[in-house]
Amino acid sequence: MFCYQCEQTYRSDEGAGCAGAKGMCGKDAATADLQDILLYVCEGIGQYLHRARGLGARDIEADRFILFAFFTTLTNVNFNSMKFVELIQQASLTRDRAKALYEKASFAACKYPETLSGAAAFVPAKDMSSLLAQASEAAVRKGAEVFGEDIVGLRSLILYGLKGICAYAYHARVLGQERDAIYEAIEHALDVLARRESDISALLDEALSIGRANFIAMEALDAANTGTFGAPAPTSVRVTPIKGKAILVSGHDLKDLHAILEATKDKGINVYTHGELLPAHSYPKLKAYLHLVGNYGGAWQDQQKEFAEFPGPVVMTSNCLIEPQPRYRGRIFTAGPVGWAGVRHIANEDFSIVVQAAQALPGFAEDAPVKTITIGFGRDTVLGVADKVIDAVKAGAIRHFFLIGGCDGAAPGRNYYSEFADEAPKDTVILTIGCGKYRFNKHDLGTIGGLPRLLDMGQCNDAYSALIVATKLAEAFGVGVNELPLSLIVSWFEQKAAAVLLTLLALGVRNVRLGPTLPAFLTPALVDVLVEKFGIQPVGEAKADIEASLSRAA
Repeated sequence: MFCYQCEQTYRSDEGAGCAGAKGMCGKDAATADLQDILLYVCEGIGQYLHRARGLGARDIEADRFILFAFFTTLTNVNFNSMKFVELIQQASLTRDRAKALYEKASFAACKYPETLSGAAAFVPAKDMSSLLAQASEAAVRKGAEVFGEDIVGLRSLILYGLKGICAYAYHARVLGQERDAIYEAIEHALDVLARRESDISALLDEALSIGRANFIAMEALDAANTGTFGAPAPTSVRVTPIKGKAILVSGHDLKDLHAILEATKDKGINVYTHGELLPAHSYPKLKAYLHLVGNYGGAWQDQQKEFAEFPGPVVMTSNCLIEPQPRYRGRIFTAGPVGWAGVRHIANEDFSIVVQAAQALPGFAEDAPVKTITIGFGRDTVLGVADKVIDAVKAGAIRHFFLIGGCDGAAPGRNYYSEFADEAPKDTVILTIGCGKYRFNKHDLGTIGGLPRLLDMGQCNDAYSALIVATKLAEAFGVGVNELPLSLIVSWFEQKAAAVLLTLLALGVRNVRLGPTLPAFLTPALVDVLVEKFGIQPVGEAKADIEASLSRAA
C-alpha cells in the first residue's frame, strides 16, 4: 500500500504517504492496492477508447463505467475490498470490449491496430489474494526510481484531478447531464498516464487540460442541479432539531436526497441534511418538501460523534464516509459509489428499508431552541443584485471580496479559515463554498450595503457558480478576474479540490492561497513551478494574508 492522495496522509521527516496496514482515512492496505489495480485497468480502457475515438468509434457505457470506478476511489468513499474485486472484473470486461471496438474501427479504416502493452495488456487475477500479488504492477509510485519524484508527482496530480472530474461528472450524469468533451479528455489523460509520459512540459499541459475539462464537468453539474431542482435562492435553514422521527442524509447527492424525500412524504418522518448537503435547502423543488426540516451537525470529520447522537437512520450518498462506529453501525446505509463492508447498501434508489428504520427508531423527543442560518447565494442570486454590488464597490462601501472555499478536515491549522473570516475587515464580503464553511458559517459577520457579509454559494460541487460570478463581475468592471478586488483562499483536502485547483490554473486565475498544508504529491520543485507560473501561495498567518490581499501585494 502507498497512498498520498489527500491532506490527511501520514507525514514524517522521512516523507509523506500512508504505507502501513491502514491509511489515515481508515482504508486498509488490501483495499488501497485493489483501488490502484482498478485504476490501472481503467488506464487500459482509456488507451483503447482514445484510439477508437480517433477513428470515429465510441463506447459511452465504458466512459460511464470509468466515472463510477474512479469515484469509488476518492478519499472516504468506498472501503469495501470485495467491491473492488468485483469492479476489477467489470473493468477487465469493459477493456476487452473497448479493445474490440478499437480493432473493429481500425480494420474498417483499413489500418492495422496497434499492439498495446502495459495497462492495456494487464490481465487481472480472479480472486483477491492473486490480485494483491499483482499490486506492484499498478502502484502509484511505480517507476519513481527511474523517472524521479517530480514526474511521479505530476502524474499523481493528473490522476487525482481525474478523480475529481469523475466525481463531478458522475453527479451530473445521474441527473441526465453528460458532455462528450469530458469523456474525450478523460480518455486522453488515461492514455497519457498509461504510456508513462515523462516529459514535464507535456504532463503540465495535460494537467491544465484536465482543469479545462473539469470546468465543463462543473458546468454540466450546475446545469443538472439547477435544471432539475431550480436555481438556489436565499433560504433560512434551521440548524437545531425538532420533535419527531428523523432521517439524516449526508454526502453530496441531491438526486438521492430527492428520492428519500419522496419515500418519506406523508409518513411523519423529518429529513435533515448533514455536511455538504446543506445547500439542498435552497433549491426550490427540494425545499418545497415541508418535511425537509433542517441541517444537523457540521462537517464530515465530526460525523462519528454526530451520527452516534442522531436518533434515526443515516444515509451516506457520496463521500465523505468515516468508519462507522458500533453505536450507529446498524443504522447507517450507503448509496451510489459509497461502501463499507458489513454496512447495508441501497440499490436502485429503493430507500424503503431506511423508512422502516426511521419508523422503528425513537427520533427526537423534543424541540431544541430555534437557531437558523441563511444560505442560497448561488450565481443567480448574486448576479441578480450585481448592480447593487458594483455600486457598493465603486462607492467604497465594499473594499474587497474573499472567496474562502474548499474542504474541511481534522488536521491542525484549519482554524486559519475561521480566523480569516472573523478578522476580515467589516467593509469586505466573504463568499464561501464547500464544507470548510462549517468553521465559520454560524458566526454573525453582519451585513454590508443591505447584503449579508457572508454569502454561502453552496457545496464544493457548486464551484462553477463562484467562477461565473467572478467572470461576470470582471466583465462588469471591464477588467480581468485577476484585477478584481477578489482573493481566493482555498482549503484542500481531497481530489475534487485538486480538480478545481487545476481549473483555476487553466483559467488563468493567479495568486490562490492554498492550505492548510500543500499536497504531499507536489514535490518542492513542482511547488516552485506552480509559484512561478501561477502565483500559488501557501497560507500563512490569517492577519498577514488579509493585509497582503488588501494591499494587492498578493
